[in-house]
Formats: sequence, C-alpha cells, structure tokens
Amino acid sequence: MAAHRKPRQRSLRGPTARTAATVALAGAATAATTATGLDGTAHADPQLSLSEVKAEVDKLYEEAEVATEKYNGAEEKAGAAERRLNDLRDEAARRADRYNAAREALGALAAAQYRSGGAAPAMQLALSDDPERYLEGAAFAERAGDRQASAVGRARTQLRELERLRGAARVELTTLKSRQTELNRHKKTITGKLGEARRLLSRLTAEQRARLAADEGGSGGEGGERSSRTDAGRPGAGPPASGSGPAAGPAAGSPTGSAAGQPSSQAPGFRAAAAIAYARQALGSPYVWGATGPDAFDCSGLVQAAYRSAGVSLPRTTYAQIDAGHRVARSELAPGDLVFFYSGISHVGIYIGNGQMIHAPNPSAPVRVAPIDEMPFAGAARVA
Repeated sequence: MAAHRKPRQRSLRGPTARTAATVALAGAATAATTATGLDGTAHADPQLSLSEVKAEVDKLYEEAEVATEKYNGAEEKAGAAERRLNDLRDEAARRADRYNAAREALGALAAAQYRSGGAAPAMQLALSDDPERYLEGAAFAERAGDRQASAVGRARTQLRELERLRGAARVELTTLKSRQTELNRHKKTITGKLGEARRLLSRLTAEQRARLAADEGGSGGEGGERSSRTDAGRPGAGPPASGSGPAAGPAAGSPTGSAAGQPSSQAPGFRAAAAIAYARQALGSPYVWGATGPDAFDCSGLVQAAYRSAGVSLPRTTYAQIDAGHRVARSELAPGDLVFFYSGISHVGIYIGNGQMIHAPNPSAPVRVAPIDEMPFAGAARVA
C-alpha cells in the first residue's frame, strides 16, 4: 500500500514571494485610490490638515467661479435669444394678419370677376345695348385687373416675409435650446464643485472651522459689519444722500463734490464714488452664484449692480467687464477701478484705495473688504 506522505511546506521565497507582495501592494493601492477618488482628487480625506483643506476648498471655489462666469455669460445670451425669438414671433403674427388680409382681398376680386361672366370683351361690346357705357365699364375692369395684379404681388411679398420670419424664429429657437443646454451643463459643474467644497469643510472639527473662519474674516476688516442692514441701507435702495452715515461717503481718496462748477453728478469720479457707496452698503450680503442683488451677489453681479446704481451699464461677466472701460496699470489704480484676478479673469472686485477692494468672495464668505494681494492679480479697468 502506498505510503501517504505529508507534503512539505514551501517557503515564500523567489517568484512566489514576489507574487504575494505584488498582490498586497495592489490591494493597498486600490484602497488608496478609493479614498482619494479615481481622478486623484482627495475627497474629504479626514487626514488632510487644515491648510490642505483650505487650499483644496479655495481651488474648488475658483473652479466654481470660472463655471459661474460661463453660466452668467450663457444666461445673458439665452435671455437675448429669447427676446429675439419673441420679437420674431410678434412680427410673424403681424405679417400673418397682413397676408390673410391680402388673401381676403384677392378672394373678393375673384368673386367679382366670376359674377361679371367670362365672355370675351369683343363679344360683350357687340352684344351691349349701350356700347359707350360698356367701354367705360371695360376701362374700369382694366383698372380692376391692375389692382388685382397689385394685390397678388402684395400677397406674395407678405408670404415671403412671413416664411423668412418663421425660418429666423426656428433658428433662434435652436440657439435658445443650445444656450439652455449650456446653462444646465455649467450649473451641474458649479453645484458639483460647491458640493465637494462643502463635503471637505464638513469633515473639519468645530475648532478647525472656527480657525478657518477667523483666518477668512481677518483679512477684510469690514466683512460682517453691515450684515444686519436696515431696509434703508439695503443695496436696492441705491446710494444714500451725503452725510447719511459712514457707508454713504466714498472711500478715502475718491473724488467728491463739484469740479469747475459742474453739478456733482457730472463731476469726475462721482460715478465711481456712487458705485463704492453701493458696494459698502452691500457689505455682509451673502454670495450666491448667478445673483445680481439686491440681497445677494456673485462677484461680477456686485460690480454690475454697483455701477448700475451710479448710472453706468456694465456687461454681466468678468471677462466682458474688463473690456468695458480702459485698462489701467496696478500702479495707477484709483478708487472705483475694477480689479480682476486669476489667469482666466474669473474674479472681480471694486478698488477702494490703500490696496483694498470690496468683493463677493465665495459661498463661504459674504461681501467684504479685502486686500487685492490675496489673489493673483490679472488686470484692472476704469469704467467711470
């Protein structure tokens, strides 16, 4: 009978040991990938330090603001497309009424011609009891024929114009749908970035959140000083009269009053001072992407609303606002100038002097005063 021998234990050396180590490392790498996300971005890793969380959140806010400005631009274009479409539809309706009126006129002429009979003019003249009267009638009929030809021409013109307007409306409707798709895409990007930022911040301890809030609020000096504004001090009320309070006056160094006998509303720098006054009254207002006031703003929405209150119409987006006035060097900044940040021109504030600006930072901070050095400076423009 064959002997049953116990198999010898193999030592984990050579190729077998390397294979086991590879499997273990692969498992560790998979776990690390799961923790950080397939795209390599740290998703709310509880091991991140406070500075790392802040850096990641700031990056997400910057990316969300880029998408916000694209959303604002697409919304502006969608609004314009919708207005054009409505205008085309109104004009098409008017043209349709004119075309229907022309058709009715043609129908009346055709009925009259039918009632007069179809005999040839020579036969009608021969059979007429009163040739002279017939000839007068024939001349009238000829003129009626001319009117009929003219009516046909008008109807054709109205029909061609109606078809042109309907074609233009179809094109505009396609454009509008494309803009709406673009809006939804940007909205999804924004909400995704902001949601990821919230998830990161939610992993912080209460002490860390307090430290982060102190760091964020410490740079502005005036960030929340007007968070409980009265109705009279709300941005929607516009700049207050001179002497109504500290927010009414322009920043130090900004021009005031009349110049060379001009009314104050026409003096150089008056509009810039009025825009700054509006922005000061907006201090403490929440940041809401896509908002243009009076109770919430995004960065370009605050700038647009402030200058609108001063009688200056600005475009909606940062990358259009920088071209709305003439460029100025950083060394030549004056109160009221628009200051832009990041390489994509995705953020803007209103300069108030002494290296400070008023801006709407991001969803974690309200409208506030901040140094222009806290972000990468990209350029400046003077619009008033």
